[in-house]
Amino acid sequence: MKIIHSARFTIDENIYQQEDNVLVFDKPYQCTSFDLVSKVKWGMKHRFGKKVKVGHAGTLDPLATGVMIICTGKCTKQIEQFQSREKEYTGTIRLGETTPSYDMEKEVDGRYPTEHITEEMVRAAAASFIGEQQQVPPQFSAIRIAGRRAFSYARQGEDVEITPRTITISEFEITRCELPDVDFRIVCSKGTYIRSIARDFGLALESGAHLSALRRTRVGDFRVEDAITPTLLPTTE
Repeated sequence: MKIIHSARFTIDENIYQQEDNVLVFDKPYQCTSFDLVSKVKWGMKHRFGKKVKVGHAGTLDPLATGVMIICTGKCTKQIEQFQSREKEYTGTIRLGETTPSYDMEKEVDGRYPTEHITEEMVRAAAASFIGEQQQVPPQFSAIRIAGRRAFSYARQGEDVEITPRTITISEFEITRCELPDVDFRIVCSKGTYIRSIARDFGLALESGAHLSALRRTRVGDFRVEDAITPTLLPTTE
């Protein structure tokens, strides 16, 4: 599935009570992080009659949902502090298929055997990911390489070397195993790409894999059940 448009949504203007604020949203599916920040910027300007500084404390891919922290006014000084907090995700890994983006944004480009994989192997593979490790981010990511985003090279078919990053996975729980789909819950450090975990998970099982669903359920003490939920608008398609 290739994403060709962003979700259309509205945000209740009653949330804009002060210029300096920390707003926690449940980002909608197919909405980009830029979409959400832009909507808040417009709402703040409309509410206070002037331009207010707005920034986010960590992006979420368009196909992911869940906790996204947006800071306004003087609270933007806290962005780095929020970015460094522990994250929790739930989602689904589809075994036996790979995509260039490691998720469903791009079409499947490879198929691999899964007949040899058992639930015991899946759980053992998850356990092997616990701890500190080096992770290579996806080619389709916003990491800057020589002044350009990695995804800009990938979209032009250029191969670039991405430096591995040190990450920590403190929990990797398998919550459902109905092959080829595996549901999980992961608690990890700043900078962890769950898409890369999906790719590496497939390799660990001598197969391929990609991420078919992702939801960020927590950032530090901010939980998705307490987040502001934008209202989705019907599409014209």
